[in-house]
Amino acid sequence: MNIKVIGNYIGKFAELWEQSLTDLIKEGVEGVLADAQIDPKSIDAIFVANKASGSFNNQRHLGALVSEQFAHFPPAMRIEGACASGGLAMLAAEQALLSGVYKTVLVLGVEKMTDVSGSETAAILATAASREKEYGSTFPALYAILANYHMNKYGTTREQLSSVVVKNHLHAFDNPKAQFHKKFTLEDVANSAMVASPLRLLDCSPISDGVAAVILSSKPSSRKAKILGFGHGQDTLALADRQDLGRLAATEKAAKQAFLMAKLSQTDIQVAEVHDCFSIAEILAVEDLGFFAKGKAAAAIAKGKATYGGQIVINPSGGLKACGHPVGATGVKQIAFLANLIEKGKFERVLAHNVGGSGATAAVNILGI
Repeated sequence: MNIKVIGNYIGKFAELWEQSLTDLIKEGVEGVLADAQIDPKSIDAIFVANKASGSFNNQRHLGALVSEQFAHFPPAMRIEGACASGGLAMLAAEQALLSGVYKTVLVLGVEKMTDVSGSETAAILATAASREKEYGSTFPALYAILANYHMNKYGTTREQLSSVVVKNHLHAFDNPKAQFHKKFTLEDVANSAMVASPLRLLDCSPISDGVAAVILSSKPSSRKAKILGFGHGQDTLALADRQDLGRLAATEKAAKQAFLMAKLSQTDIQVAEVHDCFSIAEILAVEDLGFFAKGKAAAAIAKGKATYGGQIVINPSGGLKACGHPVGATGVKQIAFLANLIEKGKFERVLAHNVGGSGATAAVNILGI
């Protein structure tokens, strides 16, 4: 496999009141083309990651909206997999390149979430859960079930949940595109407003607007970041149908595929962007990816083993928690951020992990030089 990231761009993640969905798309296209320094006509196809523009912005058919940013109107399609939309768009693009049909493609993730009320946003996001079996649930509530299970089975503590948040907000200070640049203490997190016990306000990722884009190419390139492996896993949509709430089987499946394709093991990975939509989600992710043994990750994170100088650096961007979570853009942002770290010579083997819903879908990408 010879697929390289020849361009990457991340817009500011925030509540972007002055920018429309189209503005964000235009920014992403122009930004990634400028970084790649290629002729726009060399883009053979476009893969657009987006969860719910039809509900948030009353605008569907995003493939066409992105394609019209180019004079030659390349073929384009929208990929939706809830919060894993970005990761799935990456997989679709990679498979298209491997087929040989295309040589250079654009992957753009975008979401404009702040133009509706908070209650409308919660209802829109809830469509990624099982309407038949989890009707009325919110994602904080569903992840609270996972948190309570993990705490009861493995002894995970309130302080350990808080340590995930503290770490990721500290990491975000090194990311100018992050939504939040604010330091929090363990006490700040533990004393923030209760949302769904045991998850408090500061355990939860925010509502965000944003865009991210990468250009992938199988043509020869001097750029460093290369796709080494990828994987895709699925599980039941409803939590009630799962056999073990202490693990996300979709992540395990996706990781196994990606590591096998890359011919690497967990000890080869120096840094990972994982899907920390809630503090418990990061703990589950690093266990299911195999970086820490089941039931041991919470304590390891609290002891500093998931930051600089530790065993592995987890979420150097700040993760979804501090960088922000414009749903369709998140998985693409992970790739763009990691590719940029490789370009700067900071790391050589990295992993991106993107989850949809409460773990029903997972996509994993491994990059290196």
